[in-house]
Amino acid sequence: MLYLVGWLLPLFFFSFWIWLIWLKKKTPKIKIFKDTWRKILKDKVQFYEVLDDESKLKFESDVLYFLNSVTITGVKVEIDDSDRLLVASSAVIPLFGFPELRYRNINEVLLYKDSFNEDHQTEGEKRNILGKVGSGNMNRLMILSLPALRAGFKLKNGKNNVGIHEFVHLIDKADGAVDGLPESIMQHQFVIPWLNAMHQEIEKIKEKNSDINPYGATSQIEFLSVVSEYFFKQPEKFKVKHPELYDLLVKIYNQDYT
Repeated sequence: MLYLVGWLLPLFFFSFWIWLIWLKKKTPKIKIFKDTWRKILKDKVQFYEVLDDESKLKFESDVLYFLNSVTITGVKVEIDDSDRLLVASSAVIPLFGFPELRYRNINEVLLYKDSFNEDHQTEGEKRNILGKVGSGNMNRLMILSLPALRAGFKLKNGKNNVGIHEFVHLIDKADGAVDGLPESIMQHQFVIPWLNAMHQEIEKIKEKNSDINPYGATSQIEFLSVVSEYFFKQPEKFKVKHPELYDLLVKIYNQDYT
């Protein structure tokens, strides 16, 4: 009997220690949404600024959840609450129409001091990458150029936002295939209309008969992210210029703010 007790006690304390670690990881690091954060969102995130009061509270709750779930790290650069809020907002915006959905395929976002190359270097030549969703040994990681992230929110009349762009890639990736068809949020009946509209617009881009970023014509994958940036950044303009694509994205993202 004493032998059994002597064996069980260490097991009990070991199990209790593991439980404490698990509990600590599950406990949110940030309990409340800070008042100073509201001003940052109001000043820097146009999407948040135009929401009604109830939707603003939901946005803040989603941002808080993201900040408690995903680590945001500056790599050789100092970052602050404003930068973290821009990352979180980039994540929240595309999924805002789906209150029940969360990102399950990311653990950390790395913010680099500048654009980078294929070897993730921020010095030297061929530094033309502003954002990247990791794969292989970098799975569950995202890398963003900090200046590009900031510029995407600062230029309110622009059509580009690298943060939104990369989180749309994550949404696309969630169904197991990165193919420009975000089937984790997309109803099946919209797949064929989306494919048709997408390829028609890609041809227009190639013919220089479209105001959509030419990078969107490189693949279905990039088209989805590029037009999503435009859709969320300039919804009214996008609706006028591309009514068919706009209507499809309203259905895909379950959002319409025009």
